[in-house]
Amino acid sequence: MQRDLIKQFLYDMLLARRFEEAAAEQYTQGKVAGFLHLYPGEEAVAVGSLRAAEPGDYVVTPYREHVHALMRGVTPNAVMAELFGRATGCSGGYGGSMHLFSAEHRFLGGYAIVGETFPLAIGVGYWLAMKQSPDVVLCYFGEGAVNQGTFHESLNMAALWKLPVLFICENNRYQIGTEIHRNSAVTEVYKRGCASGVPGKHVDGMDVLAVHQATQDALQHVHSGSGPFLLECETYRFRGHSMADSGAYRSALEMAELKARDPLLNLRNRALQEGWLSEDDIEALFKKAHETVDEAVRFAEQSPPPTDLYKDIYTQPLDVYRGAP
Repeated sequence: MQRDLIKQFLYDMLLARRFEEAAAEQYTQGKVAGFLHLYPGEEAVAVGSLRAAEPGDYVVTPYREHVHALMRGVTPNAVMAELFGRATGCSGGYGGSMHLFSAEHRFLGGYAIVGETFPLAIGVGYWLAMKQSPDVVLCYFGEGAVNQGTFHESLNMAALWKLPVLFICENNRYQIGTEIHRNSAVTEVYKRGCASGVPGKHVDGMDVLAVHQATQDALQHVHSGSGPFLLECETYRFRGHSMADSGAYRSALEMAELKARDPLLNLRNRALQEGWLSEDDIEALFKKAHETVDEAVRFAEQSPPPTDLYKDIYTQPLDVYRGAP
């Protein structure tokens, strides 16, 4: 059982890392438009937490969400095609990198407004409570969102009504380019729920096994009807905030220290040391991840663009108002 779990986690993180590398490559070639926010270094958070969730649970994320979508079951083909703005993308090519969505997988989208995930998660949680549903909402956000009013308002409401929401903070330390201690009086995010009576916990977000166990414990709390829970996963992104950000505000020493804790390499090394996997096992997973992502790029390149830009909107083409036939 442990071997199967480790194998799944390692493949998930290899797939995530390779997918993000490929997305960066396609962006530099001009095939991905708009903003692109990548996830290398943070894979243990999405993999560990979402592998602990149930298929019926709902997921709301901010805009650094490619890996979350993959972990919820959205295919690499559909995610890459969305980055390319193609009709076969999970949002029909209309959302792009920052707005992935899949109703089938209860993945309720990435949102570009900082702090936007909180009221959305509260709305879904309230609906689940009204239905007396056993499902919960996993609400992801970065540490830069916890100074938004929506954070405090939503935690208060969730606690007051005991809503089934698991708040998961992906604390990568830098809110775009500003380190957390420069704009937050309380840098331990898991403590920020105390004003509303929301229990919290801090976990090493570079350790996928620790994240998985902590998420299981937190979900047990929420499923028991005890109300919301706040889980802080302290992690680190190896790239800048977006492809437009060089990350020059971080020292080479800091980067070297944190890359030494790379969650992907550390799990690989531990799997070998513990005898969970062999070098051949790992090589096969590596090859499979690369082939899957290569196929996703080919699929996106060969997919057509959207043909109806007025589909699914609440207005008519301007020609209608101009009296055109």
